[in-house]
Amino acid sequence: MSWYLIIPFFFFILAFIIRIPIGLGMIIGSIAYFFAKGLSIGPLVNTICYGLINGYILIAIPLFVFTANVMNSSEITDKVFNFARSIIGRVPGATAYVNILASLIFAGMTGSAVADASGLGVLELKQMKQEGYDMPFSCAITAATSVIGPIFPPSIPFVIYAMVSGASVGKLFMGGMVPALILCIVIGVYTYFISKKRNYPIGQKIHFKDFLKSTLNALPALLTPVILLVGIYSGIMTPTEASAVAAAYALLIGVCVYHSLSLEAFGKVLINTLRTTGVIFLVIVGAYGFSFIIASEQVDKAVFKLISGLITSPWEFLLIANIVFLILGCFVDVNVSELVFLPMIMPLVHYFHIDPVHFGVMVCLNMMIGLLTPPFGMLLFITAGIGKTPLKDIIRETVPFLIVELVALVIITYIPSTVLFLTHLVK
Repeated sequence: MSWYLIIPFFFFILAFIIRIPIGLGMIIGSIAYFFAKGLSIGPLVNTICYGLINGYILIAIPLFVFTANVMNSSEITDKVFNFARSIIGRVPGATAYVNILASLIFAGMTGSAVADASGLGVLELKQMKQEGYDMPFSCAITAATSVIGPIFPPSIPFVIYAMVSGASVGKLFMGGMVPALILCIVIGVYTYFISKKRNYPIGQKIHFKDFLKSTLNALPALLTPVILLVGIYSGIMTPTEASAVAAAYALLIGVCVYHSLSLEAFGKVLINTLRTTGVIFLVIVGAYGFSFIIASEQVDKAVFKLISGLITSPWEFLLIANIVFLILGCFVDVNVSELVFLPMIMPLVHYFHIDPVHFGVMVCLNMMIGLLTPPFGMLLFITAGIGKTPLKDIIRETVPFLIVELVALVIITYIPSTVLFLTHLVK
């Protein structure tokens, strides 16, 4: 490695300090590296173009983003929330449980933590406020359950991980199902005790007629993850094709079934999709530049030599990887963490004979928990803004959720079968 390697990382850090898009900082840093070494940027341009042209799986990203935006812009979130309420019924803290269940269902449609917190979270916080729940707790549980979004399929972070690691997207999607359920269980256990302690409101009694009505209303939306997953695992569609079908289906039910997606709302959906996709792909372009430099400077080999000399067992490596990616998740965008730092340690994953699918689910969960970790967790800021609640109050209520989610992370890390046993159903 040469001292020139400092240049791209300098611009990477500078982007955080002066608050410019991280992807732009990475691109400028990559170009500055080539100029400093007196090299033509031709190879860099070729690498970026080749990666974008051959990265077919990347097409799924804007389609999943579009699907999430359609769901949030129509009345689909209302239908999902009402369906979840009809299932929970009369238990102490019922709406808190509804929050958990609705997030799991919504995760099967969008695969985005931010979409969950900013879309479904509006309904959840409004309802919990009306019923007399503490707003700091309401914001905390809404942020905590949003973590489930990218773990239960579909998942944009899984798509990017698959591109970096070469792991099967279908197996990653399948591998995320049980961990998502484990998250629901640990959050539910804490919710049970806190609801009893604070005497949170008991849910309304739901008659079978009301349950049937809410189910029928939500059924078109509930079929979204079914169509997506059955299409992938039956072999009828690739994950990329399935993302297109999911996007088309979401648009169809928003316009033709629920009649809730106006022309104006559709225009906003397109603008938001373009904005979000642009941010993600700017990071991807910058990451291709960084990857080229990392390969040229043989950083991955240096990291491999250093860590393999210090660590002798897979469980030690998994512990270090958990700590590193948890810290990265607190400060660095999820896409940046996957695209820049994962290529450096993937050789170690293979060296310690760790299944890439297991490692991928573990890493993604790590970074999602980072979004919940004070004081910089993005999900905390989103729910604080929606609930108009001081951040310091939300942070206090968030700590127990962080603890139970870290327990789930430990289970998933050191019991690989929680991720892998379903993946055997996928070729």
